[in-house]
Amino acid sequence: MSAVKLESETMADGVSQLQKQLVDYTASLFDEAFLDEQFNQLQQLQDENNPDFVVEVVSLFFKDSERLVDELTKALDQQTVDFKLVDKNVHQLKGSSSSIGVQRVQRACIAFRDCSEEQNVEGCLKSLQHVKHEYSLVKNKLETLFKLQKQLLAAGGPLPR
Repeated sequence: MSAVKLESETMADGVSQLQKQLVDYTASLFDEAFLDEQFNQLQQLQDENNPDFVVEVVSLFFKDSERLVDELTKALDQQTVDFKLVDKNVHQLKGSSSSIGVQRVQRACIAFRDCSEEQNVEGCLKSLQHVKHEYSLVKNKLETLFKLQKQLLAAGGPLPR
């Protein structure tokens, strides 16, 4: 067997291994309810003309979410909590989470809104910690997903559909 043919087969094995790893990892994100069907819809909008669409949208989500979480932290740290502001920010975070299919953050926001509507400061503080936790988890998971996609593309493989 020639060295070129052997190298080509080794690269193909590497690409198929990366594809399998990516498919399995993506499936786990859905199985563990980090992502929902909306994320699939978002991926359908990505094409050759805009290959970084999902990464760009998710990066905007990360930036906006961090701003909202900071604002929520400040609002709940006040002597007198402005629950209208808290509710507005939680509603916005819930909406953006929903729009990109980040299911667990969205669910945490629903519980947070309930506490805000009840003007329950202690419940809001616990909910904020839960939102921060879920956000941190999904951010790490999505960063890993994007890293796997980048490795697959760098190896010359197509992204699975």
